[in-house]
Amino acid sequence: MKRKIASLWVLLLFVNLAYAQSYRSEEVMFRSAKDSITYGGTLTIPKGRGPFTAIVIISGTGKQDRDGTMGGHKIFLDMADGLSTNGYAVLRLDDRGVGKTTGVYEQATTLDFANDALAAVAYLRGLKEINAKKIGLLGHSEGGMAISIAAANNKQVAFLISIAGLASNGLDALIRQNRDLVANSQLPGYDKARSNEINELMFHTAYQYADSANMEAKLNETYNLWKVKDDAYFKTLNKPFDHFRFPVYSYVKMATSSWYRYFIRYNAVKTLAQIKVPILALNGDRDLMVAGQENLQHWKAYVRQGGNSQVETVLIPNLNHLFLPCVTCNQAEIPTIKAGFSDVAMKFMINWLQKKF
Repeated sequence: MKRKIASLWVLLLFVNLAYAQSYRSEEVMFRSAKDSITYGGTLTIPKGRGPFTAIVIISGTGKQDRDGTMGGHKIFLDMADGLSTNGYAVLRLDDRGVGKTTGVYEQATTLDFANDALAAVAYLRGLKEINAKKIGLLGHSEGGMAISIAAANNKQVAFLISIAGLASNGLDALIRQNRDLVANSQLPGYDKARSNEINELMFHTAYQYADSANMEAKLNETYNLWKVKDDAYFKTLNKPFDHFRFPVYSYVKMATSSWYRYFIRYNAVKTLAQIKVPILALNGDRDLMVAGQENLQHWKAYVRQGGNSQVETVLIPNLNHLFLPCVTCNQAEIPTIKAGFSDVAMKFMINWLQKKF
């Protein structure tokens, strides 16, 4: 008898939750008119009369599914739930080569991801539930760069929301990111200095030869010259064993990829100055991947160089790169964090959208 009562209670709870949900979810598939990519994703549409303002979520670096599953958290699912509960349609997609989206992620550049965003906008414009004049892009991390390129190249994008979105030149972003990661590491001081030195030598070499066929040779040459000098330096430290290792093979392999060559030459100043639509940029102040205060300053300054003053920026305390509350704020901590995507950030997004649209 108790088991029957418990089962009935669970059933009633499920029915009540389903009834209370203020939007519906649909699995969608569509093709790009520009290339052969087929996209798979989930569209959440508020209940009630449309047409609705819509938002396309664009992911950051690394192959991600439509829910933005990272370190046990589903931040894109969290964002879609919060936005659609408050009356906005949201389309979130599997990245290329993930889930039901075709293509090869490793062969794509940030420009390709910008085109993916525009393909999603074109798809939404054909749906009767969507207001074709009110479709915006939300980009996380490198996704902020992708949505900037998309908006600079296409007037059908109505607004941008940046969540820890990149608004720095590619080379500058790599240098700052690695300096922050090194500073937050447990390396001894002398190894932190060595790490920063070789990282920046390699970054500058990659930038210089990004369009060159002999980039790989130049990177290896830079490393080998540094290694001779560094070996001599380490002997002066009188340490019994050298624990420091630079992953030269894996770095050279990554740096010679199409993605890296495009990324390191990315010109944020030129791109952001071409954006003419409203922008909301949010960052956490404990982000080790995209420096919050610096990138928020860039969002305002670079966009305004093109005459657009419709930029609102917010630095939110105690949030990491995934907009989760953190203590150490490094990658290892993420799976231990119990909270989901920041309620504070969600409120800023909802308030801004209600004010603008």
